[in-house]
Amino acid sequence: MSQMHNVESQLREMILGLEIGPGERLTERWIESRFGASRTPVRAALLRLETEGLICRDGRGWTVSPINLAELEQIAVYREAVEVAALRLTCALEDRSGVDVIEAMLDSCDAATPREEWHRVGMDFHIELARLSANEFLFRAVRDAMTRLSRARWLEVRDEAALSRAWAEHHAILAAMRTGNADEAARQLSAHIVGSRDRLVTSLRNDRRGLRARGFAVVAA
Repeated sequence: MSQMHNVESQLREMILGLEIGPGERLTERWIESRFGASRTPVRAALLRLETEGLICRDGRGWTVSPINLAELEQIAVYREAVEVAALRLTCALEDRSGVDVIEAMLDSCDAATPREEWHRVGMDFHIELARLSANEFLFRAVRDAMTRLSRARWLEVRDEAALSRAWAEHHAILAAMRTGNADEAARQLSAHIVGSRDRLVTSLRNDRRGLRARGFAVVAA
């Protein structure tokens, strides 16, 4: 792996995992020292992360992008369009056995499962659901949208009730897909996306002061 890809990959993981918090400043010198990389690959990695919306320029330096409540609402609208389209394609397939694989992935999480794994599986549920459609463009769209949501969803997995609700909704979506009932599956998926958005935005809005105290920047627009 090249220096640029190594820096990009590790920085992305640190940002998405909230090891580097929203609003935290980054300097090229710190990154060079942290990863043992030279300036050119560090700058190339930063530019790539900028295109993903994970960091933004701050004068001569860089800042980890704040969690933007307006963006979360916009992503939900986008997700509903592309995820429902992918789901309908999957429901039209004769072979929907991939649904069983996704259900087994959900069932692998229990009380002993670390929160990190719950977070990953919750993200992968939507990504793998889109993959079943066999439409590469829809799959990439969902994957990219879930990446943009990753940091906010990390904050959501702290809530046991929210996790239980999400898993129940995931199973309901799969049950409708298994029978090929596209309309019911689409209704369940839309309600899940909209409900998750509303709960997440409300939670973040109500907890902005507490998040700021932890050094996390949350903005309304």
